Amino acid sequence: MPAEPTIRFEPVTAEHLPMLRHWLKQPHMREWWGEPEEELGFIRDMIEGRDSTRPFIIVLGDEPVGYIQYWFLGHHQNAEWIDDHPWLAELPAGAVGVDLSIGHPDKLSKGIGSKALAAFVRKLRDDGFETILIDPDPDNLRAVGAYRKAGFRPVPWLEGRSGNALIMQYDPNTDETTI
Repeated sequence: MPAEPTIRFEPVTAEHLPMLRHWLKQPHMREWWGEPEEELGFIRDMIEGRDSTRPFIIVLGDEPVGYIQYWFLGHHQNAEWIDDHPWLAELPAGAVGVDLSIGHPDKLSKGIGSKALAAFVRKLRDDGFETILIDPDPDNLRAVGAYRKAGFRPVPWLEGRSGNALIMQYDPNTDETTI
């Protein structure tokens, strides 16, 4: 049996923008992300240093298959954000949040998202981050299932208080061998 391809993360550069534009136009991404050009503008700001979010391409073997980013919760603990999301003030400023999507529709529901997220969490923990959050729409059952598989659990005291987001936190006591 051939070895399973490895997952790695490549920092996003301007050369990735056409591929990201194509992915963002796909129906499975349009359902959960904003307008493609607006999202690309956000990513461009990240690349050019106007936004502290760190964007990466998920690479499976040698094939780019998705997008993942992490953002600093402390950068959102300001009056503008807390007015709309008061629960942000209750979380540790050193926490990071993660967002991801598989870009190729033919790569959906194959376990790639949960494996990529688990590998990204290991990278973040190796980099010293202890509190790692993800905030899917609770109606995005595919994402919620993948995040559970990668070791994320809903934060009980935030359920029903975070608008249309299910705040989930990585639980280091989760058995990652199921991934």
